[in-house]
Amino acid sequence: MSEDTLTFKEMCAKFDVTPRTLRYYEYIELLSPIKEGRSRFYTPREVARMTLVLRGRRFGFSLEEIRQWLEIYEQQGTEAQMEAWIAMADRQLGELRTQYEQLAETITDLQKLRDDIAADMPK
Repeated sequence: MSEDTLTFKEMCAKFDVTPRTLRYYEYIELLSPIKEGRSRFYTPREVARMTLVLRGRRFGFSLEEIRQWLEIYEQQGTEAQMEAWIAMADRQLGELRTQYEQLAETITDLQKLRDDIAADMPK
């Protein structure tokens, strides 16, 4: 293989993922390594896709959403993919803002309850 490809083990180490995760991403067609016998080799394209997958997961997207988004590039090109990304990001931002507001409310409620109980305790 060429110098710019990674082995299965190198790919796991580079992205700090388990072999099981890497195999699963291949199974659900997020990644398509070159196979030679039982060996798998990951090209720069696969490294870039893995970067996008992990970034998407960090932002809260499902693996299926990420797979579909990556497929848009393959079928329709960059512009269609970026349009889809904007729509996905807008939706996810709304969901994250809602979660943030709910979490802030929960923190406020917990802090008030904690403070009320601490104030009532004998000193």
